[in-house]
Amino acid sequence: MKNKFLIITSVLIIAVACFVFFQKSIDKTLIGPSNNSSPTKLEQNSYSKNPLKIILLIGDGMGINHTQIGRITMGGSEFNMAVDRMPIQGTVINHSYNSLNIDSAASATAWATGTSTINRFVGVDPAQRSVPNISEVLEEHGFLSGLVATSSITHATPAAHYAHVGSRYEEEEIASQLVNSNIHIALGGGKEFFNLDDSKDATFFFDLDKIPGAAFKTGRVIGLFAEDGINRGEGPSQLEMTKVALDYLHQDSPCSKFFLMSEGSQIDWASHDNDLKAMLIELEDFNATVNTVLDYASQRDDVLVVVSSDHETGGLTVLGQKDDFVYSRWNTDKHSLNQIGIYAYGPGAEAFAGKMDQTEIFTKLTSLANKETCTIN
Repeated sequence: MKNKFLIITSVLIIAVACFVFFQKSIDKTLIGPSNNSSPTKLEQNSYSKNPLKIILLIGDGMGINHTQIGRITMGGSEFNMAVDRMPIQGTVINHSYNSLNIDSAASATAWATGTSTINRFVGVDPAQRSVPNISEVLEEHGFLSGLVATSSITHATPAAHYAHVGSRYEEEEIASQLVNSNIHIALGGGKEFFNLDDSKDATFFFDLDKIPGAAFKTGRVIGLFAEDGINRGEGPSQLEMTKVALDYLHQDSPCSKFFLMSEGSQIDWASHDNDLKAMLIELEDFNATVNTVLDYASQRDDVLVVVSSDHETGGLTVLGQKDDFVYSRWNTDKHSLNQIGIYAYGPGAEAFAGKMDQTEIFTKLTSLANKETCTIN
């Protein structure tokens, strides 16, 4: 009898614990007003030449359900997120060399170099041999390169565009490689990882407003606005940094070529924390950044814009509606195998329709880039 009582008590305790756990893991968020101004969708035009400017925007940890709940909370189910404006859409298969699970280092290496590698590796293959990245390949064809991140600029995603190391955690070595790289402008956090006396031909800036707009005015620029990642409200946003990078790279010349990667790094961090409110703040910044880039591209015929993610974080599930609220649940505090998307607009965007492996992003971007020698009449 005593054993039976203990069993029943144990079952009840487990049941209550599960109930409390799942109650805590469910988020209740107000549905956005349907009269919120929704940006119009863009149409894919016919383009006569390959792009002279390529902009890759990465929502770190952003799965399709992140976009879905962002859409609902910003303006309801009919609201257009920035990616909804983009006429070409597809899905990305992401995995590391030896696992279905992938981290940001292996993921960024995949799209930056076209090489599937081991988690934690940056810019190297599984045998730790350096492989050329987009910035290095496109430099040969007259492209300048820029990077933006709300994390440290030495973090895994931006690092894959200039560094070649066996571990993403070698951030002092990664910082040294950035200083010695071909990146024309790099903006983010990570001041603690740099030897500020070792600037080579780059100029360090610690105030975004001090960076000049005209390209080549001061040569290469490294902007460091926090010791590590940039805390929200204590440094520039992704939108603010991306505007400066665009202004710095853009030249009023028919020969102006550049590649820019801008990452909303902390969508991932908030998702690891299962903090929906913080995630939505980061997602709004990312969404505003993509909209600004699309507005820039829509005024030109030489800009290809691609938006994607490295992986999904948090296993986010959007459960349903009750009254004026949408309910969602985090299922893990780690990376998941949930689907990620890819979205494109501009010359060559059609190449990103349908299903593709993450390594194909590198192949498509480098093959689409306008490699013609440009002359001004």
